[in-house]
Amino acid sequence: MPLGIQLFDFSHKINYRTEILAGMTVAMTMMPESLSFAILAGFPPLMGLYAAFIMGLVTAVFGGRPGLISGGAGATVIVLIALMQSNGLEYVLAAVAMAGVFQIVVGLFKLGKFVRLVPQPVMYGFVNGLAVVIFLSQLEQFKTVVNGQSTWLVGTPLYIMAGLVFLTIAIIYILPRFTRAVPPSLVAIVVIFFAVQGFNIDTKTVSDIAAVSGGFPPFHIPQIPLTFDTLQIIFPYALIMAGVGLTEGLLTLNLVDEITATKGNSNRECIAQGSANILNGFFSGMGGCPMIAQTLVNLSAGARARLSGIVAAITILIIILWGAPVIGLVPMAALTGVMIMVAIGTFEWASFRIMNKMPKHDIFVGILVAAITIYLHNLALAVLIGVIISALVFAWESAKRIRARKYIDEQGVKHYEIFGPLFFASVAAFNEKFDINDDPQQVVIDFKESKVTDMSAIDALNKLTERYQKAGKTLQLKHLSPDCLALLKNAGNVIHVNIIEDPSYHVATDRNS
Repeated sequence: MPLGIQLFDFSHKINYRTEILAGMTVAMTMMPESLSFAILAGFPPLMGLYAAFIMGLVTAVFGGRPGLISGGAGATVIVLIALMQSNGLEYVLAAVAMAGVFQIVVGLFKLGKFVRLVPQPVMYGFVNGLAVVIFLSQLEQFKTVVNGQSTWLVGTPLYIMAGLVFLTIAIIYILPRFTRAVPPSLVAIVVIFFAVQGFNIDTKTVSDIAAVSGGFPPFHIPQIPLTFDTLQIIFPYALIMAGVGLTEGLLTLNLVDEITATKGNSNRECIAQGSANILNGFFSGMGGCPMIAQTLVNLSAGARARLSGIVAAITILIIILWGAPVIGLVPMAALTGVMIMVAIGTFEWASFRIMNKMPKHDIFVGILVAAITIYLHNLALAVLIGVIISALVFAWESAKRIRARKYIDEQGVKHYEIFGPLFFASVAAFNEKFDINDDPQQVVIDFKESKVTDMSAIDALNKLTERYQKAGKTLQLKHLSPDCLALLKNAGNVIHVNIIEDPSYHVATDRNS
């Protein structure tokens, strides 16, 4: 669809006021997080804001779906901390650009669709774990540095911080009961800002984290040796960063699909992410990916179009260029309260309600994915482990379902009608179905309700054929679907099976990608 239709076609019912206000709210919540992660990784603070601007603008315009917000995300930045400490900033920028190339390749080869393989329990665990991580990260705002040591606030500073946070939460919770004309998060930030300024309250502000003023992102080619040794250094970091970014991004895209009851384009999102990260590598950004917390802030504010993401990115650039003195005065308590409410809204509370109705292995997978997300902050690893365990459980359950109906026809030929797929996990149960010694001279295996799916299945058929031959008996295969026939014929040099051709029989196959 042409870009202009998405953004400015007035025949589409887009609430421009809502989109603009939502974008401004997103910018307010994105800035402190981007600054914090840049400082944590040892980058110049402005690298976080540059990444938020570049990622936000490129993915809002060219990304896989409206409403999705990208920025300088901590999930991808954490991957690069070790590279920063060992080789420095230039290598980090090169790794960010290379990660972008990997992401574009994934999109061009249409591999983004494989996010559909992520089971629902893994999604529950991912979202719940991320909600806890968002909440726990906000507790850092209740700490201060004394004599070089981080310590909890006590006394009046603690009471002020807690009071302002609770006031922010109260505004966000209560305001929608009266009006939804403006995003409650933005109202809360403005109210707390004027309260702190009006009563001269001494509390932590954005400027206490880092300076936010600067110029337009400067073009800069990473100064690294163009050697194979350099490639060996940055390649693994770039690959992991690309994987983490795509995992978090595509899962966030799926989540937005569910919330908005619409369908995004995962491959287009991969290409947009990659393009933005390449620009980050050459314009001094720390890299990033879609941000689930800011995306939920955007959606909760009522945004459903690309305009809010564009507004958020441009707002951040304006703040970098001209608005730093004002934004630096925004109380961190207001932003902390907004993010706590985001964490509460992110958590899938419904998972508790349906837990007693879920299989035990699904409950285990959900809890495990959440635990890995919380304790390791490694979203890609958490999702990967969850998918692997779910796949193994599925394979085990499918293996137990293979059955055989046996009968002898009037010609004395014994038939085995197989039900269920024949694959690596079901081979053992499949072999147990046959009684070679007592079977007659002619045996037919009917695959009308089954399917040969992998090399383990082919090998099992080959060995079964050999066992029948040694017993002086003939084994034939019947009703194989075309793809099964092709699989067996491709392996013809290593196996020998007798196939009864049945050209009139067709098995319905899933042709959808």
